[in-house]
Amino acid sequence: MNLPTKRKARILVVDDDPGLLRLLTIRLRAENYEVEPMENGAQALAAASRFRPDLVISDLRMDQLDGIGLLKELQIRWPGLKVILLTAHGTIPDAVHATQMGAFGFLTKPVEKQELLAQVQRALKISGFVDTAEEWRAGIITRSALMEERLGQAHMVAGTDAPVLITGESGTGKEMLARAIHRASPRRARPFVAANCGAMADEMLEAGLLRSAEGGTLLLDEIGGMSVRLQARLLQVLQENAVRPAAGGDSVAVNVRIISATSHDLQALIASGQFREDLYYRLNVVHIELPPLSRRREDIPLLVAHFLEQIAKESGARKIYAPEAVELLATSEWPGNVRQLANVVRQNCALAQTPIIPVELVQQSLGGSQAKLPSFDEARDEFTRSYLSQILQITGGNVSQAARLAKRNRTDFYKLLGRHQLVPDDFKEKER
Repeated sequence: MNLPTKRKARILVVDDDPGLLRLLTIRLRAENYEVEPMENGAQALAAASRFRPDLVISDLRMDQLDGIGLLKELQIRWPGLKVILLTAHGTIPDAVHATQMGAFGFLTKPVEKQELLAQVQRALKISGFVDTAEEWRAGIITRSALMEERLGQAHMVAGTDAPVLITGESGTGKEMLARAIHRASPRRARPFVAANCGAMADEMLEAGLLRSAEGGTLLLDEIGGMSVRLQARLLQVLQENAVRPAAGGDSVAVNVRIISATSHDLQALIASGQFREDLYYRLNVVHIELPPLSRRREDIPLLVAHFLEQIAKESGARKIYAPEAVELLATSEWPGNVRQLANVVRQNCALAQTPIIPVELVQQSLGGSQAKLPSFDEARDEFTRSYLSQILQITGGNVSQAARLAKRNRTDFYKLLGRHQLVPDDFKEKER
């Protein structure tokens, strides 16, 4: 599998002065940026959907759609997209007002080359653009235009603190996308904490789940499974951006970026009274819907090759699919999406007696891979392990604190950890 390829930062430049537009384009291309020049705001807005820029540089005064109008439209469609405005000396107050409205900054004409390049570099750095290789999205394997559109949306919003709601069927990679957003953000050096809302006790938010992600990103996975009581508490935290210590006292600000994910229809849950509408609008500032595998079939051979490469590295034995087997994989239904495909490939590699995996083995795997409900005991064990893992993560592996949160004595708590093969040391912060 090839490593992620380097790509140039994409800059959309908009100015109705042909001479200045040409000069800016030449200067930016000389610095190895990919530049798309446009002569007016309307053309720029249309080009943005196709070009997916990392930065926009626009003149403030233009006919029809001016720089302010373009800024507003770009903010609605791509909230994380940085915009630098060009202004003459007489319109500096307008440019200052524009920065208060969300523009990254402004440059006065005539534009100094070094000032232009310095501001471009700052804007790209703050937006989270990775200028070496696309490390932020490593592990997300795609050639699908639809997926690339979603990834472009994710990259743009990564530079902001806007709450993101990721929706999609089970197995489409919602947590992977949330981690990618975190890696592309200015918070990348701080913690990323994932919490399963369906396995979250009401006191866990209070107990320190938010603090464990201080300065970083908190993923609230399967937000539709959160209890109504905890929904109310989360809404309060989001509104105040503060929590109270368990022992009382002054409010303490919590600096956390919230990403939510769900495979459920939240609108239906709202209609049935199981999910708060006001919380939904708080979380759904930017919505990214991940497509099912059936809408990105061109990715199936690429994903299969990726999984085979991973398995070969783990096992030291390289296997490939027969051509008919690849065709079957590419045309089959995948209700479990990428996760199901990965499991089938792993199962086929384990059972294949020869280096070439035959189509019959794929047929056998697909025939027996229909989703089934887990037993009550299996579901309970899965819930308990997730619950214990989250408590250990919150307490940093401190068993005494974790036992108190779980309202269990230390002896019983240790037995639970042993039964579910959890080691407290794995949750302790390692010295750097």
